[in-house]
Amino acid sequence: MKCLVVHGPNLNMLGKRNQSLYGTLTMLDINQLLSDTYPEVDFTFFQSNHEGALIDLLQNTEDYDCVVINPGGLTHHSVSLRDAFELVLCKKAVVHLSDIETREYFRRFDILKPLADVYVIGQKEQSYVLAVKELIEKHLQ
Repeated sequence: MKCLVVHGPNLNMLGKRNQSLYGTLTMLDINQLLSDTYPEVDFTFFQSNHEGALIDLLQNTEDYDCVVINPGGLTHHSVSLRDAFELVLCKKAVVHLSDIETREYFRRFDILKPLADVYVIGQKEQSYVLAVKELIEKHLQ
């Protein structure tokens, strides 16, 4: 199974950001955690702080069995990213390290949520682990 994991803006700063919200692991630690937890999955990891780079990537996902995205702050307002995510035909998950539904009012709405086959929030790095687990289960159905 081939899985694309997409980290959006500021996720390259994990480990330095508010650890009570985002955990102590860095983005690279999360990537390693996924690879170690699911050795049977062929992961490709990508991070960008640039919306256009994320859109370009999502428009070219035909070689993947699933996509996991943490769109960061773009989740609340990027219609362009949402439109690109809608074009992804394989199973897809949206994850957030923090529970965005209990945070500041401007963080509570996720425009990608209705498009996701799997949605996991508020579990810090385990959000990714749980999302991949669910995607594997859906892939095997």
